[in-house]
Amino acid sequence: MNIQSFLDHHGIVRNPFAEEDAQTDQVFKEYCISSAYHPIWDKVYGDPKEPSTSIIFGPKGSGKTAMRLQIDRHLTRYNEENPGERMFVIRYDDFNPFLDHFCERLGRRTSRKPEKVLDAWRLWDHMDAILCLGVTDVIDRILNGDKSVPSDSVSKQRVHDLDRTAARDLLLLSSSYDQSTSSTFIARWNDLRRVLGYRNFSSKLSLILAFVSAAFSIILVTLLYTRSWWADEDQQVADLPGKTWLLIPVITLIGASPWLWRTFKCQLAALGIRRHMRVGKRETGSLRKILQQFPSKELANQPLPRYERTDDRYELLNKFKSILQGLGFSGIIVLMDRVDEPHLTGGKPELMRRFAWPLLDNKLLKHPGVGFKIMLPQELHRDIDRETREFHERARLDKQNVISAFQWTGESLYDLARARMLACAAEGANPEPKDLFSQEVNYQRMLSAFQSLRVPRHLFRFLFRVQVEHCNRHTDAQPVFKIGGETFESALAVYMRDSEIGSN
Repeated sequence: MNIQSFLDHHGIVRNPFAEEDAQTDQVFKEYCISSAYHPIWDKVYGDPKEPSTSIIFGPKGSGKTAMRLQIDRHLTRYNEENPGERMFVIRYDDFNPFLDHFCERLGRRTSRKPEKVLDAWRLWDHMDAILCLGVTDVIDRILNGDKSVPSDSVSKQRVHDLDRTAARDLLLLSSSYDQSTSSTFIARWNDLRRVLGYRNFSSKLSLILAFVSAAFSIILVTLLYTRSWWADEDQQVADLPGKTWLLIPVITLIGASPWLWRTFKCQLAALGIRRHMRVGKRETGSLRKILQQFPSKELANQPLPRYERTDDRYELLNKFKSILQGLGFSGIIVLMDRVDEPHLTGGKPELMRRFAWPLLDNKLLKHPGVGFKIMLPQELHRDIDRETREFHERARLDKQNVISAFQWTGESLYDLARARMLACAAEGANPEPKDLFSQEVNYQRMLSAFQSLRVPRHLFRFLFRVQVEHCNRHTDAQPVFKIGGETFESALAVYMRDSEIGSN
């Protein structure tokens, strides 16, 4: 029996349970993302006008990624409806590029063992990674202009209205955190400088002075050498023209000393950034050239990620927030997900813990104007009670709106399955999960079975499998459009055994 014939009979034009991953699930993205919610939705989403932090612990397949995509979609809608109070969304869910750069900094011997790599991971590395994503995104929007999505775009007028301090801060952030590969680092930085209208002629004065002193010394020596009155002096004086060539390096060095000192300081800063901003790719030479583009007075005492500490990162985060406010964004939302997917963690709880725990810092999670929505595997919640008192004092999870168990009841799973069937229904059809089964599978038995499956991913897999099992037992010549109790129970038993849900 053809499975599509079975679905057509129930008024369903496409299989609502064929997809399992929210990232590629078109049924979810096109329909359910704005109509099917978990009961804890309001607590997690909160009020965008006051960004807040939520930490959700849930098993695999429970819908953490789906909820993250829902939050993202709702924030986009909020931005469209509130253009003057938009939220800037940072999607912190692809960690492999940052971990790869991090391994390069640690050296081959350390990077061979994931536990040693992740033991070296610190809070400021998370902050650097988040700033890399945010700064690169902002610069893309500024340079792309009208090509951006309207809710995410940055108006040219707001960019023009940024004062010189904001322009300098954005260019400084760009020098450390812009990770775009659309053009060369220096070319992109200069494009941004021109768009911002940041004039930096005074930064070239020390270099001009070096050239002028070199030219002056050459002209002076040439004039002294050609003066005729040298010939009337005694032999000792007549030898002086040869010694006057020493004036060239002496005068040049004196004139070039401010430029050489600036170059030395910028080189030290570039080396510090290259060494301690460990999650991004930077070349020391090009970074030094960029830092030399700032006038000395404007670069003095500015925070840069050149030390192993969070103080500079918090100052840079505040600068980034201030720039965003000037561009029309009143706050920042960081969406963190897929901690179990990086190659270094490999889904192992002890490695995921080493990576995620540094981020659980109350000072960052409660930073004004910044909200985190962190989706973590359920296994990590079991380790919280084993942590030290110092960890709990630093994380203050009692203030972080923690969802300790992202759970589904049989009823909520039934509603989810029904929402997906309605999304895939033909016009005028109103199918429900119970319509797929014979009277042998009553409503209470269905809810009990759904409860045992626990999470949407297992539910979708089971419903797809039981449809296939049923269709394999019948022919198109003698179709049966209700799944019997025997097929239901046998498919459920086999699925529970194969997936080992009971042991997890």
